Amino acid sequence: MINKTSLLAINALTELARLSPGECEGAASIAKKIGAPANYLGKLLQSLTAHGFIVSQKGKGGGFRLEKSPKKISLFDIVDAIEDTHKWSRCFLGRKQCLDSSPCGVHDRWKRIREVNQEFLQSITLYDLSR
Repeated sequence: MINKTSLLAINALTELARLSPGECEGAASIAKKIGAPANYLGKLLQSLTAHGFIVSQKGKGGGFRLEKSPKKISLFDIVDAIEDTHKWSRCFLGRKQCLDSSPCGVHDRWKRIREVNQEFLQSITLYDLSR
């Protein structure tokens, strides 16, 4: 239900969550560890910096590090920054109006799947993945 870019972001941030406080790691090193294209990952890390998940440090010993505690960053936070998670609330069959009061044929089942998926992503933090 999440795209490849979100998975790369989750994996990259998990690597950063494994670092000691204040320690940085370069994009190329992270890319190698998670099997991602270095240029693409570098751009993704810059985007994650703009979203406030990480900070970048230039110079010797520079690279990227988490901006806040891995215990405070859920998978949903990451996915929400990369994808339009509001699209998950749209009708599965593409109807313009699909409400509890006027549902499509799969509305109730799709709604449950969306809710479970969102709860799952909100319940897991980078700390959980980094252990």
